[in-house]
Amino acid sequence: NVEFYTKILGLRLVKKSVNQDDVSAYHLFYADKIGSPGTDMTFFDWPQIGPNLRGTDSIAGTVFRVNGRRALDFWADRFESYEVPQGAITEFAGRTVLPFEDLEGQQLYLVDDQGEDFEGEIWSRPDIPDEFALRGFYSIILSMPSLDQLHAILTQILNFDEVQQTQWLDGESRVVIYSTKQGVSAGAEVWLLEQPRAGRARLGAGGTHHVAFRVKDFETQKQWRNHLIESGLYVSGLVDRFWFRSIYFRVSNGILFEIATDGPGFAIDEDLENLGEKLVLPPFLEARRKEIEAGLTPIGAQK
Repeated sequence: NVEFYTKILGLRLVKKSVNQDDVSAYHLFYADKIGSPGTDMTFFDWPQIGPNLRGTDSIAGTVFRVNGRRALDFWADRFESYEVPQGAITEFAGRTVLPFEDLEGQQLYLVDDQGEDFEGEIWSRPDIPDEFALRGFYSIILSMPSLDQLHAILTQILNFDEVQQTQWLDGESRVVIYSTKQGVSAGAEVWLLEQPRAGRARLGAGGTHHVAFRVKDFETQKQWRNHLIESGLYVSGLVDRFWFRSIYFRVSNGILFEIATDGPGFAIDEDLENLGEKLVLPPFLEARRKEIEAGLTPIGAQK
């Protein structure tokens, strides 16, 4: 996992910590150079978990953004050289897309963002030109047996607008694209697939546990929590993750959504130059450091 996301995709391991609910598992955060909001993808390390079974009622894919068709060509060549499973570069809903998978079969995509502003900082690597580097997220893909199950939540509660209906890459499924341009330049879309003949997914290795939507600060998050509760959803209490604060809620099909604050940020407990080089624990776990470290497989610094 570390090799794939740092050495092949060129992301930076900005935080090496543990799952706060299961300290036997790493919680790894990959992002741009400084861990900018809208760029970090995280993983839990559970060696005994079975493989993910693809299907509906699930988060079916993650879409990263790059700048330009030449960037997609670069990545197609790079994936071929590393024997990364990939599809052909193709046109989808006015966007140019490259499908691929990580080493556990997680479905990933690159999309040409057509030069939209990037507010983060590229993590430069000598083998990946900065102009071709990943630039955070473009979209998340959700799979449902019926579009009606999430349409109302996305449009009436989460303030997304339906902007397009089209056919998915498989030539069979219908997809609706939702967008919310609320002070962000990209990463503002949800692609909702309708797959009535597919079975229900079973989460495992290579699957996606939840998707996080960002808000600028704690006060905005509290407003969203009140709004969600008033809309009839069950919402968790405020959870302090130390680098950000989170609330969680499940929609009717069981998909888990998170709303997380942009700050305080990953540099609150490490220098920017040394992000991800050592195991970092939130203050309430620091007293258990020796016990926790003894149960983890060492991961070296990724440069």
